[in-house]
Amino acid sequence: MPVELALTATSNDSLLLRKQEESARAIGMTGAEIDVARRGFSFDVKTSMAIALALAVCEENRQRALRTGLCARSCAEIEKMAAAFRQSGSRPTAGFT
Repeated sequence: MPVELALTATSNDSLLLRKQEESARAIGMTGAEIDVARRGFSFDVKTSMAIALALAVCEENRQRALRTGLCARSCAEIEKMAAAFRQSGSRPTAGFT
């Protein structure tokens, strides 16, 4: 969910943003966690690295994510989701978390 919030932070789709906030709260995210995710960060180091990788897919960010404990498979999934989002132009695809 934090990755999706970061990727769609600049969306003008108020319905999407409202639904995302409801979903985020339903899984236990606080308002502060939602706000920082939309700014491209997290209070959790691994989640911050996942967000950084999604926002700027590059080898340097991938290596940072791996060093913080994300596995190669997770990095590949994050990169795949980010690419799908960029291709769609605005809406995340199913499976964004």
